[in-house]
Amino acid sequence: MQFTSEQRLDDGVLEREFTLGEIPGTLWTPGSAPAPLVLMSHNNGLPKADPRLVARARYTAARGYAVATIDAAGCGDRPRSAADEQVRAELRRAMRAGEPVDEIFESLIGPLVENAVPEWRTTLDAVLELPEIGGRVGYSGGWTALGIRLAVAEPRIAAAGFFAGGYVPRAQREEARQVTIPLLYLLQWDDEGNPRRRALDLFDAFGSKEKTLHANLGGHTGTPWFELEDGCRFLDRHLK
Repeated sequence: MQFTSEQRLDDGVLEREFTLGEIPGTLWTPGSAPAPLVLMSHNNGLPKADPRLVARARYTAARGYAVATIDAAGCGDRPRSAADEQVRAELRRAMRAGEPVDEIFESLIGPLVENAVPEWRTTLDAVLELPEIGGRVGYSGGWTALGIRLAVAEPRIAAAGFFAGGYVPRAQREEARQVTIPLLYLLQWDDEGNPRRRALDLFDAFGSKEKTLHANLGGHTGTPWFELEDGCRFLDRHLK
């Protein structure tokens, strides 16, 4: 892991860009150490520099957590294959025409998840070697499909917060039954791109004995800011 830049924010949080081979990432750490780690993703390939992700990461770090995010393969500014670009073009065409898009999402999101998981696990290995990181690991992010796959594959993840806002492939919907860690699941009740019934069925499918659903009125990007505070309290219960 090589740090390429750093800046100290007003609240004492240290923000550092890093590279890990071909993987670009950002790490936020609080003034106190060692700090529990939160892996934070954004939905289905959006960049790590997305303002909503950065705001969540900085807030969470100020609450005493180390937060790491990356642009995994095919995400953010990293190169995409010609096949990926073709699928994305077909998705845009189908959405403009009002055609069904589930099968197109399957062919796009499924490979993204499979390619991203190894790079997230590599990042986890590297970050946990840093002396300022210590304790348990959590996951928080809008990329629920990735979170499900990581929760099943990675025993070091002790708790997770999911945003029910992106397409979850059938494979991850089945894997949800194997997820047993504590969960906080956020649902926007009027999310035009995320059928409510499908989101509720996924919540039912999770195998966790402790799982909490927070539903709020509003569209896809309307999650109330207070949910971030509640999310940190959830992390406090399970990571500190």
